[in-house]
Amino acid sequence: MKISSVSIYAIRLPLIRPFIVSYDTYRDMPTILVKVETDDGQFGYGEATPDEHVTGETWESTCTVLQYRLAPAILGESPFQIERIHEKMSAAVYGCPAAKAAIDIACYDLMGKASNQPVYNLLGGKYHDSLAVPYVISILDPEAMAREAADAVKAGYTTIKAKVGTDPVVDIERIRAVRQAIGDSVPMRVDANQGWKNRASAMFVLKQVEDCMMDWIEQPVLADDITALAEVRRQTHIPVMVDEGVHGDREMREVIAKQAADKLNIKLMKCGGLYPALRLVSQAEMAGIECMVGSMVESAVATAAGAHLASAKRNIIANEMVGPLMFSRDVAVMNYQGSRLYLGEKPGLGLDVDDAAVRELAVMTEKISI
Repeated sequence: MKISSVSIYAIRLPLIRPFIVSYDTYRDMPTILVKVETDDGQFGYGEATPDEHVTGETWESTCTVLQYRLAPAILGESPFQIERIHEKMSAAVYGCPAAKAAIDIACYDLMGKASNQPVYNLLGGKYHDSLAVPYVISILDPEAMAREAADAVKAGYTTIKAKVGTDPVVDIERIRAVRQAIGDSVPMRVDANQGWKNRASAMFVLKQVEDCMMDWIEQPVLADDITALAEVRRQTHIPVMVDEGVHGDREMREVIAKQAADKLNIKLMKCGGLYPALRLVSQAEMAGIECMVGSMVESAVATAAGAHLASAKRNIIANEMVGPLMFSRDVAVMNYQGSRLYLGEKPGLGLDVDDAAVRELAVMTEKISI
């Protein structure tokens, strides 16, 4: 079983409503699907959803890296030789984790199909029977965020995540408005996406919302300033989650050494796929840091990969597998029941990817073969 070809599809997925975070506004989501095929006729799907603000990768650069560097590097390899494949990808290009994640996910999909096992069984077996999915609110004015949060709770969501990170004064109003709208019993998470930049601004906000009972505050300072993150953690009783600040092993070591975070947001697009994500989970568990599997707002393909990881690990206590719920059209269907996500027993990622939809949504296609 050897990889014989890699097909690349650059697509844009339409969002139901704009997705607004501290550093950008998305009106649709540019992403890249890959279809890795083997010489015995099997295939697996993977996905790269790059974010230039987080990993430095653009949609265009990721297509180029996949076409000219990564796809040629893995031709002739077995998808089961995942460590060797990552070694070859690292030798082909430095960084570019989203591009590498696409290959990695496709290989796991292939491994599952070839062994007739769902991917979670390749990662340790299903630990969580289902996943509670939060409702994520974009940055809006406080009243609009409060209304949306209240509507989400009425619709059955049991956890709310609020995006903030613009004007600290308004962010205080946003956090308070959302908490008041959903009551004291509904868990609330807050994500600044680096928007408060430094320790002083972060603490200005956090001191004034300490009574809002947040599950955690996510990435309150700039990603590269692990020292500031550690200072915030020491100065607040609100649990601190690191997201953009950890891509891989190097940053994880620094976070552990500086005791900079209580929790870690693992994103396949930041770390390079499922295989390197497993290392992060193990390191975090060793250090007493709980994990969440996050998302760059991905299609069903990468969302399924993240869901398999989240289902398989005890130390992954939360997820944001919300991408498919935010699109008006996707390339496959996942089993959401209310605010919970269920994975079945189908092999691989467990998806029936709509090839016709992929081709229709694609604005660029390329196939690299032996």
